[in-house]
Amino acid sequence: MKAFSKIGLFAAPALALVALSGCATSFKADVARFQQLPAPAGQSYTIVADDPKLAGGLEFSHYAQMVGQRLAQTGYVAASDPAKADLIVRVAYDVDNGRERVRSTGGFGPSPYFGGGWGYGRWGRPWGYGFYDPWLFGGGGFNDVSSYTVYTSDLSMKIDRAADNLRLFEGKASAQSLSNKLTYLVPNLIDAMFTNFPGQNGEDVKITLPPEKKG
Repeated sequence: MKAFSKIGLFAAPALALVALSGCATSFKADVARFQQLPAPAGQSYTIVADDPKLAGGLEFSHYAQMVGQRLAQTGYVAASDPAKADLIVRVAYDVDNGRERVRSTGGFGPSPYFGGGWGYGRWGRPWGYGFYDPWLFGGGGFNDVSSYTVYTSDLSMKIDRAADNLRLFEGKASAQSLSNKLTYLVPNLIDAMFTNFPGQNGEDVKITLPPEKKG
């Protein structure tokens, strides 16, 4: 029994390291899109911040350029004069302060635990894809409990026709991850938003985002 206990003690950190490497797996973005965009035919656009706190900053300008690149790939053209643009693209993004999750290791055999479940996001839309906790093991032998933080990030994009302010597109993307770095999250959420853009009207799809690069 003493030998078994020692194996258990050494296995605990080993399992934790294996599990920790699992946090570099992909995570899901929940993308909802409503649209009645006309087929792209060279319409001009300008991009503005839909959140006053983001307006005028270099950070927003950086992400606006990313959105503009994706719009250009779709067939739209950046307006040489923003005041004469055919389309006004409104963009906002955010990441919350995170929610604590508890993880534990112990014994042999998986535990059917999912951290996450059903809840309501920033726009009141229900989500239920959950956040799978790859660290949890059930059984006897040893039990080590610690915590980690899960962050919810989101990005919204609205497109209005400048001539009459008619709303042509609304898109919302959100994801849960172990990172709260906007430099990682926002580009990935933009990629999710533009996957099969503009999408079907009223669709709600899951898009897989790549893991954060280390180093």
